[in-house]
Amino acid sequence: MAERIGIIGGGIVGIALALALSQRELGEVTVYEKEARVAVHQTGHNSGVVHAGLYYPEGSLKARLCTAGRLSMKAFCEEKGLPYREVGKLVVAVDDSELGALADIEKRSLGNGVPDLVRIEDQGKLREIEPHVAGVAALHSPRTAVVDYAAITEAMAQDVRSAGGRILLGQEVTAMRLEGGKVRVITPVSDEVYDRVIACAGLQSDIVAKMVGADPSPKILPFRGEYWALSSERNDLVNGMIYPVPDPAFPFLGVHFTRGVYDDIHVGPNAVPALAREGYGWGKISVKDTLESLRWPGAGPMAKQYWKMGVDVIAESLLKPIYYSRAKRFVPELKMSDLTVKTAAGVRAQAWGRDGALVDDFAVDQMGPVTLLRNAPSPAATSSMSIAEYLIKNYLDVKV
Repeated sequence: MAERIGIIGGGIVGIALALALSQRELGEVTVYEKEARVAVHQTGHNSGVVHAGLYYPEGSLKARLCTAGRLSMKAFCEEKGLPYREVGKLVVAVDDSELGALADIEKRSLGNGVPDLVRIEDQGKLREIEPHVAGVAALHSPRTAVVDYAAITEAMAQDVRSAGGRILLGQEVTAMRLEGGKVRVITPVSDEVYDRVIACAGLQSDIVAKMVGADPSPKILPFRGEYWALSSERNDLVNGMIYPVPDPAFPFLGVHFTRGVYDDIHVGPNAVPALAREGYGWGKISVKDTLESLRWPGAGPMAKQYWKMGVDVIAESLLKPIYYSRAKRFVPELKMSDLTVKTAAGVRAQAWGRDGALVDDFAVDQMGPVTLLRNAPSPAATSSMSIAEYLIKNYLDVKV
């Protein structure tokens, strides 16, 4: 008899896993998604970038799975006729103080096998790629692409159904119980038993882990990323993507420019602590979520380390001139009026430990027949298909 496999979470990682299992006929697959459609949260609220692997430490899961995932994502889009545009990314050092960090990124990129990477120090060549950019040097990744992750997830979901898998929408898992080597999954409208369960629950991953008695650490700290739309009349300011040299002490990239797959250009995101797990704006506040974060043992150490940066990003969120000044460093011709409206923000599920450290790499726990994906931030969408392969091979004992 085929194994019954439950998957919690209908984002791109959960659906990619369901697709891999269904197509290989590795079990009877059921996906639980609490929303009325797939890809509602992190999958449907991001820049749409297919990363090439520039930033991740060599040998890390992020580095390995991003490289494999990019190739799988491109192949899937080609197979399904979905848009996949290699618009290219330019990581720009705006002054000499950033050259050391740029060199570190170059070393990582080469170690990760980023294809066709080029270091540019000639202003003429820099302007050939991005005519309006300012900087003293840059790394150009021409194979960095953009896609529509929500459309990709929907296409994957159709394939899951065609292969015999179930996707149960509007069914939030409220409890799980380990019973004699199996797992009982309970929602307000169903109660079923599975041989295995894999949780790809994103912003709810620590809550789901708690259901089966897993370690409370790492806990999820939600960070909201806010975008400003660039006026369509000023779309010529950006050809592809213009990224900053990130601060190595902080796991977020900082404000950048991205031409999306449908030619809209957005500026951002920043990274500001959200006041709710699904806090897509300052008006969405969960007292419960906020108090849980403040009571977490890591809250004090993290506040001590990042308080100044926290003040900066909150100011950046609330005051448009500050946000604009961050962006203008890279495109001096940018006017504040070119940033027209704040578009739909995203919330990143950032895992953090008891010591206040933000977890950087992908992280997985195992509780008997339950596999828990505890940390899957960017580049999880890029890596979704390779994350699925990794979970199957390393946690479900199946050769891939």
